[in-house]
Amino acid sequence: MKGICGISVRGTQALAVEVEVEITGGLFSITVVGLPDTAVKEARERVRAALRVIGVTLKGRIAINLAPADLLKEGALLDLAMAVGLARAAGKVDVNGNAIFMGELALDGRLRWVRGAVPAAVLARELKMPLFVPRGNESEVALVDGVEAYAVDTLLDLMLHLRGEKLISKVEHRFPEDEEFIVDVDFSDIKGQFAAKRALEIAAAGHHNLLMTGSPGSGKTLLARALKGILPPLSDEEMMEVLLVRSSAGLPFERGRSRPFRSAHHTASSVAICGGGASMRPGEVSLANRGVLFLDEFPEFSRDVLESLRQPLEDGTITVSRAAGSVAYPARVLLITACNPCPCGFSGDPVEPCKCSQGELDRYGRKLSGPILDRIDLHVAVPRLSPEELVSLESDCGETSSVVRNRVEAARRMQYERWRDLGYQCNAELPEKILKRNLKLESDVRPFLAETMKNIRLSGRGYSRILRVARTVADLDGTEKISVRHISESMSYREDAVFGGASWRR
Repeated sequence: MKGICGISVRGTQALAVEVEVEITGGLFSITVVGLPDTAVKEARERVRAALRVIGVTLKGRIAINLAPADLLKEGALLDLAMAVGLARAAGKVDVNGNAIFMGELALDGRLRWVRGAVPAAVLARELKMPLFVPRGNESEVALVDGVEAYAVDTLLDLMLHLRGEKLISKVEHRFPEDEEFIVDVDFSDIKGQFAAKRALEIAAAGHHNLLMTGSPGSGKTLLARALKGILPPLSDEEMMEVLLVRSSAGLPFERGRSRPFRSAHHTASSVAICGGGASMRPGEVSLANRGVLFLDEFPEFSRDVLESLRQPLEDGTITVSRAAGSVAYPARVLLITACNPCPCGFSGDPVEPCKCSQGELDRYGRKLSGPILDRIDLHVAVPRLSPEELVSLESDCGETSSVVRNRVEAARRMQYERWRDLGYQCNAELPEKILKRNLKLESDVRPFLAETMKNIRLSGRGYSRILRVARTVADLDGTEKISVRHISESMSYREDAVFGGASWRR
């Protein structure tokens, strides 16, 4: 690409769009060609008004070509590039060299924040071209190292800069520092539920998916929200992944390195969860990339939504395909789900009797398919607390989130050092063949596994997930070898989970 360029965002990738302008004699008109959508066509009036404010009056027949012509251009990202192209064609400014301009223009010439600044900065760095963005996007662009970027307040400021009359200072690169964690729900604030807390610690350490089953009010949602406080901070590489998705979706930049936490309502559609629509925007599973996706009332989600999660949970990516093309989004999420054990919610409850018939229990149990349950590594029961535990003020609620987080971070460091040469970060990401080749088992583990598997039903995937969880339990203990104790704890999170009145042994 050469000359004046704008951008168009496709997935998490920015594509350069060359802006060509021709002005000829005749009655005034502006025509925009190059597959623009409605927002791009409406930019004619915004650009014309903004240029009039700075003294640039347009005359004659004007044709604006956005190349390549077969790429759909969406949104208001091209306003600034079109304004600069028109100003140059009118002889009011000279652009030396190539540059990328992005931003939405107000009628008075101000520049408004737009989505896609991070992908645009990555593209500008690759093309070795300067990038001009609105002031509102400065904090996002500053996160990309090695890009020559300028934050602009108004169209007039940009024109003065291009003329060399009043230069705009470059955006300085700055990456967010480690900040003190602000924990909404601390582990020490949750009474009891020590088994569920342990399962959350294992899930956080190895990035293992988790299903919590319990009566209404037992604390499943509270436990899920406490998980964010024990997750390690985002690394630089993970931070860029998160920023690319958020910027492409038009979500504001969040300071700090805390991991995303997304919670979806059970009425959400498959497009809302997996992404898509006319503009192929990312869904919740991508917005939660490198963080947590919490699905409460898990069986109440539609069957299509649940089954559509199978591929991204296995592969860590999701491809959204529509007639306009295909876009791949990252989907490396830690899935935390919660549900009641039966429709009325009190199956197995020591206080409230269950009012469900056997037919209702069977139908409820069939809402979650075997394949989707097989992709959830940890199944844990969250029992109702007794009245004595609820009213007790002196009871020990266990460790704080900061203490647990230190163990999780230590386990994550062990995994990163062990698997980084193979391109993996966590135990849950490992393919089966790599996992089995690199297992370090104590001598009595294989006989124990052979004997135990005679009494329980396990699929091949379920067996591999038991080994992955055991590897994480050993990492939390700081040991390289997996013992029988680690295998036993891993198995306890699969064969004893109760759902819909039936025991799932997968």
